[in-house]
Amino acid sequence: MKFDHVALNVKDIARSVAWYKETVGATVLYEDSTWAFLEAGGVKIALTLPNQHPRHIAFDIGSAPSSDFLRRARPHRDGSVSYYVVDPDGNAVEWICYPQKKKVDA
Repeated sequence: MKFDHVALNVKDIARSVAWYKETVGATVLYEDSTWAFLEAGGVKIALTLPNQHPRHIAFDIGSAPSSDFLRRARPHRDGSVSYYVVDPDGNAVEWICYPQKKKVDA
């Protein structure tokens, strides 16, 4: 398991992307009107609208998830799958997995 990203809720995706690009030199990995994924200083930052995802910290569980993970997980647009848990103090923690694309033989 390793740290994957932190997610922040923002009011305006485009405005926040511009701010992070200008202020910390972030690179855009993905952006649409509902969320963006940035990289700055070796750290990934997800910018989400409050009604889309909770503020959270995410850990990559690796590419071979357990059957329990797969039962609970939901797919995302970027091909990842994840689910959220809550720590003892009410903080959201995302367990995320980036399944390897299967090679198709021709």
